[in-house]
Amino acid sequence: PKEPEAPGRKEQLSVKKLRVVLFALCSNTEQAAEHFRNPPRRIKRWLRRFQAFQEENLEGKYLSLEAEEKLAEWVLTQREQQLPVNEETLFQKATKLGRSLEGGFKISYEWAVRFMLRHHLSPHTRRAVAQPLPKGVEDNAGLFIDFVQRQIHTQELPLAMIAAVDELSLFLDAEVLGSDDRKENALQTVGTGEPWCDVVLAILADGSVLPALVLHRGRLPPPASVPDSILLEARGGGYGDDELMELWAARVWRKHTACHASKAMLVLDCHRTHLSEEVLAALGASGTLPAVVPAGCSSKIQPLDVCIKRTVKDFLHKKWKEQAKEMADSACDSDILLQLVLCWLAEVLEVLADSPELVQQSFLVASVLPGPDGTANSPTRNGDMQEELISSLEEQLKLNGGNSEASERRDRSQEESADPEILQQLFEGESETESFHGFEDADLELMEF
Repeated sequence: PKEPEAPGRKEQLSVKKLRVVLFALCSNTEQAAEHFRNPPRRIKRWLRRFQAFQEENLEGKYLSLEAEEKLAEWVLTQREQQLPVNEETLFQKATKLGRSLEGGFKISYEWAVRFMLRHHLSPHTRRAVAQPLPKGVEDNAGLFIDFVQRQIHTQELPLAMIAAVDELSLFLDAEVLGSDDRKENALQTVGTGEPWCDVVLAILADGSVLPALVLHRGRLPPPASVPDSILLEARGGGYGDDELMELWAARVWRKHTACHASKAMLVLDCHRTHLSEEVLAALGASGTLPAVVPAGCSSKIQPLDVCIKRTVKDFLHKKWKEQAKEMADSACDSDILLQLVLCWLAEVLEVLADSPELVQQSFLVASVLPGPDGTANSPTRNGDMQEELISSLEEQLKLNGGNSEASERRDRSQEESADPEILQQLFEGESETESFHGFEDADLELMEF
């Protein structure tokens, strides 16, 4: 016989629902909705329902706080390098960290969801700068902020010479692109192996945007088809790890610094391709101090990560998804797709060029620049500003995400005011087909990611 439940204990989500929620926390709600064929609103409801039960104690053997912080740092670093974070990679890393535990490590979807929420690892949080990082990473972020602000003050660096640079890699599945089905999955911003092309974005603390450098592993299109705001390099054999930043320093940064008789600072992450001898020599020749963001800190202190880079990814996903539907029955090759991507990037760069205040505030929210009165904003204030910046840019790019917060509040309000008996019927039991219209068990069978 089952033991009676403790008074007030509510039913937990089923394993199937937890798996969907974990997918959403590892990637995002929209991709989880597409992968499991569930409406995003339903997945968000499951997540809110789970969050309401987080205070309940867990039984069994779980990772220590130190091990969890190492795992959280790994998740953040994977994302910085655009490497996959999913059920498989997360469980593998967690199991490896748990091998030292006596009696083994009890891993489960419930633990994984709790872990992602406990360490604020949802990739699409709109207030990342207000969330604490793992302790060691948080300490490194504080040291970085102190360093850059001290250098800006002592070197008297002008805003036009304080820059942030980062790359966005695009991965292409040529087989899916050439098929008649699921073309929208052909282009991704997360992957392994050689990217199809890399986009190097750079912004200045005075609100300016430098030309974007695109490195394409393929044929070079006619010059007339490349927008003025983009510099394109193309080579069939691809590029070595160190060549990307070397080319950017030569074609973009050197040209910018030549116009200013001043020292400069460049904020960039600690990826090995940014710190090669050739790159450091090129920066030194232009009087540029590299301010290297510590591993795992980019979501909080890299100005491009605060608002712009994530929104560019969402915009490219949206535009390609729409385009893929239009050309579902027609042919599309790499050359056509490149032309589309260049046009979409030019559209984003035009919006950013017309929004210097948004670009400048990205440096403030990332704490690279101190506040107007010389002191740092509070985490809450920075979180508010980040949310405003993301919503503003999404609105200008006509992304639906700009209204997501209002939509969620409206959904939550409707649920709270709904008939309790209806909600009870909706959430009770483990029969997914009875709980939700159009929801079949087959939709939640284990799949390869």
